[in-house]
Amino acid sequence: MRKQPNKKIDIRFSIQTKLIAVFLFTSCILLAVNMIMNQNMNKMISEIDKVYISNVNLNELQSVLKQVQESMSEYLNTKSSDAMESYYKNEDKYIRLIGGLNEQIVNDDSKIIEKNIKNMSLNYLEVTDKTIEYKRGRNVEKYRVSYEQAAIIYDYINTYIYSLNNEQFKENTKNYQLLLSSLKYSEVINTGILIVIAIANIILILLFTREMINPIIKLAEAADQVAKGQFDIELVKVESKDEIGVVTKAFNQMVLSIQVYIEQIKKNIELQSSMKEKALIMENHLKDARLRYLQAQINPHFLFNTLNAGAQLAMLEGADRTYLYIQHMAEFFRYNVQNNKECVTLREEIELVDSYIYILNVRFSGEIKFVKKIDETYLDLKIPSMILQPIIENSINYGIRNIEWEGVIELLVFREDNHVCISIRDNGIGMSKELIEKIMNHRLKDKDISKDSNGVGLDNVINRLRLFFSCQDVIEITSVGKDMGTEVAIYVPIEGEKSNVQNYVSR
Repeated sequence: MRKQPNKKIDIRFSIQTKLIAVFLFTSCILLAVNMIMNQNMNKMISEIDKVYISNVNLNELQSVLKQVQESMSEYLNTKSSDAMESYYKNEDKYIRLIGGLNEQIVNDDSKIIEKNIKNMSLNYLEVTDKTIEYKRGRNVEKYRVSYEQAAIIYDYINTYIYSLNNEQFKENTKNYQLLLSSLKYSEVINTGILIVIAIANIILILLFTREMINPIIKLAEAADQVAKGQFDIELVKVESKDEIGVVTKAFNQMVLSIQVYIEQIKKNIELQSSMKEKALIMENHLKDARLRYLQAQINPHFLFNTLNAGAQLAMLEGADRTYLYIQHMAEFFRYNVQNNKECVTLREEIELVDSYIYILNVRFSGEIKFVKKIDETYLDLKIPSMILQPIIENSINYGIRNIEWEGVIELLVFREDNHVCISIRDNGIGMSKELIEKIMNHRLKDKDISKDSNGVGLDNVINRLRLFFSCQDVIEITSVGKDMGTEVAIYVPIEGEKSNVQNYVSR
């Protein structure tokens, strides 16, 4: 057998995809927070590094100033070219350093000192340059005066630099303490933010895993109930589009299929039980009918054999009418005594009715007029045995007996829509609606049955017809009014008739 191609499972968001998404989301949050925190930390450290940069610059300025003074003194003492070269290098370096000092007029003591240092430094360099020139020109008197002037200015500059350095150191120390406190506060805040982010990530992961675990728990509980044989359970709700959702849908479909299968089994069991019950009831009614017939007969086998002997005797003596009468009597008793079939043809039932009417007409001097209008197409129709004769007997006993006009019983067989209608009509005294209702609803009492009846009344006939054809409206009794006669109509369905008979016989 050719294999069916596997149907692709519709999974929009797999568990693997969700896990990767959650991991990437939390990782991106942590990475972003760390980058921001590192940036802030680097900025704070950079600010701290800048705190003492002014003191470093002043120290460097003082050191270079000292080198200028020393290189000048060395040249004055040695007049060497190395000393002069060193002087000019230190001078250039010092000029670059003082170029960064303030030269604007501002309302700030530190800035004013810087301006003074710059001005004195420029003046100092002019004096040192003249001292070098005087030394080179061998003007001893002038270079000594110039040297002393430079030394005085040098001392002033050192004093100002020292003073400015102390002031800035104090100010920078305060700033350093503030920045250090801010750094520690930032560390605390950053640590708190990391803790909050970590807790948020944990909560997010718990929420996500709960979204996966809860359906699994519900599915496990439902599966445990099914394993214990409890199939009438509430279906698990499907909310996700991942593998769990696919498994849940498959489980729900399995439970529904099991429920439908169990319900179908229950219906089949109920149907079989109902069919068996109907068969038993039908059999009981049939046995009851036979029993009543047998109880109405005195030693029927002996009577049947006796009638056959009487018929033969009448035929030998040439009594044709007596022979015919006894022959009909024998046929009537043969049908009732020897017929063990549960269903017969309509032809057999009509032949029984013919014998019964003949016997009664001989008995009552032909006062019963029996008319037949039969569509012979339906003579082989299967119906329950002993159905028509009890209805005819009922029409005679309760309809046309003791009436002042000629009694007529009419038997009609014809098609009406999808049914074959078997109608038995009489022109007797009719029936009241209350009596018809009692008969149709099985509320007829024993006192309502005539002593002349054989006991197989309409109640028994109605029960057997309804069981045989599995239909409640298979028989209908109508009576227009008093002295207007009665009609009993049996409606045999044409479609499904064979199956009804076969089902009944097989049971």
